[in-house]
Amino acid sequence: MSIIKNHFFAGERILFGLKDAQLEGITFGEGESPLKEASKISIKDSVFKWKYPLWYDNDITVANTVFETMARSGIWYTKNIAIKNSALQAPKLFRRAEKINLDHVHFANAEETMWTCKDIRITNSQINGDYFGKDSQNIYLDHVSVVGNYVFDGAQNVEVHNSTFVAKDAFWNCENVSVYDSTIDGEYLAWNGHNIKFINCQIESDQGLNYIDHLELKDTSLIHTDLAFEYVSNIDATVSSKIDSVKNPISGRIAAPAIGKLILDPQKITPAKTEIICAKIDEKIDHSDENQKPGD
Repeated sequence: MSIIKNHFFAGERILFGLKDAQLEGITFGEGESPLKEASKISIKDSVFKWKYPLWYDNDITVANTVFETMARSGIWYTKNIAIKNSALQAPKLFRRAEKINLDHVHFANAEETMWTCKDIRITNSQINGDYFGKDSQNIYLDHVSVVGNYVFDGAQNVEVHNSTFVAKDAFWNCENVSVYDSTIDGEYLAWNGHNIKFINCQIESDQGLNYIDHLELKDTSLIHTDLAFEYVSNIDATVSSKIDSVKNPISGRIAAPAIGKLILDPQKITPAKTEIICAKIDEKIDHSDENQKPGD
């Protein structure tokens, strides 16, 4: 294995195709694709300052490294990459990559990041940016903070533990999502999904959890959540807090200590197909004149 230490590189494809190397204390200045088609590379205590640093690579480890803002579109078509204790400032950083392991990283601008990727594990990290994780698959998160709208749109096979989301339209168009011991704050949560599960979570959402097939909630609070469960089929929900309002669930079971308003419009659903277990319902109506739709 070759070792390169304490060096500044500039120029396009400056270390193209590098193999079996350890890089330490390196700064990559202006010049696109400095490590394109590299393999079996260890990088630590380094800085990437320019575009497309790690494309078409294999077997990469990165530690204590900075991807500056202009290192955008940085890690595309790369397989088997692990990054820890690093600052990821650039947008569009991951695209069509596989076998990604991130620990103690900070995404300062995760706009359009982690799109169409597979086999992702993120732990002890912070993510800030819109449209993170779009159309990606096989995702595991633990102790992750996400601030940004439209996270995981179109994702499949997502498992989340001990995490926090401040995100409008999180988990839209998703399939097989399981969230445990987490907090979600955002409008229009998880619309158009299939097989969505929240266990021991705290959720605040305007018109959240609608248009879902197979939705499970267990020991989960819906604080200040209105017009929930619209057109949800096969619901199994045990909610630990009052729900401000429930609107037109299609089928299943909903248990809650209180519901502010229960809307069951027989022109749109068959009310008998949903079992409502609730000791206190402030208002029950059998029609709906509410047509709220999500905004931009």
